Amino acid sequence: MNVTLIDSPVANVANIARALRTAGATLDVTKEPRIIASAQKIVLPGVGSFIAAMTWLRETAIDDAIRKAVDDGASLLGICVGHQLLFDVSHEMGTTRGLGLLRGEVRKFDGPLPVPQIGWNRVLECDGEPPHSKRLFDGVTSGTSFYFVNSYAVIDSPHTIARADYGRPFAAAAQNGRVFGVQFHPEKSSAAGLRVLRNFVAWT
Repeated sequence: MNVTLIDSPVANVANIARALRTAGATLDVTKEPRIIASAQKIVLPGVGSFIAAMTWLRETAIDDAIRKAVDDGASLLGICVGHQLLFDVSHEMGTTRGLGLLRGEVRKFDGPLPVPQIGWNRVLECDGEPPHSKRLFDGVTSGTSFYFVNSYAVIDSPHTIARADYGRPFAAAAQNGRVFGVQFHPEKSSAAGLRVLRNFVAWT
């Protein structure tokens, strides 16, 4: 299955590319808006600052290319900060609008635990979600641990399909139709992360 991986300067693109190829994807790695706009399956990676990542998307017109692709029926997976970019707004160092493909706000962790969260954390699928929403985690036992590196998270969203807890529950994964986001790093999450990527690559 062909996957278009957005070649973001604020992401571990090489690591994600290796994992996607292992998961069975044939990759186009690009930062060309025209190619992204016509893609059928897209991965949006990201690390570090939401503001830097969103600014780059806007300056390159890739934000509009992503929206067009989704409007035309493309499947999209956001990873880590790429997951956060899918939401309405981030409150990192002020307020920055996101892509608005998922409802919710990105906020900094508060409480006694050290920030950023770095390491393995259990991910629990949400009860009551329709069965098709769980296909991203097909073959992964609820409660399996995934690898996280994040200071910010979406605490509440109607599109949450899996949660983790770091002082309080937050959205570990979200879905709205063909738009998916995972706060964890599947490329660093061993067999379970690879299975999530395989499920996305095989999604039809």
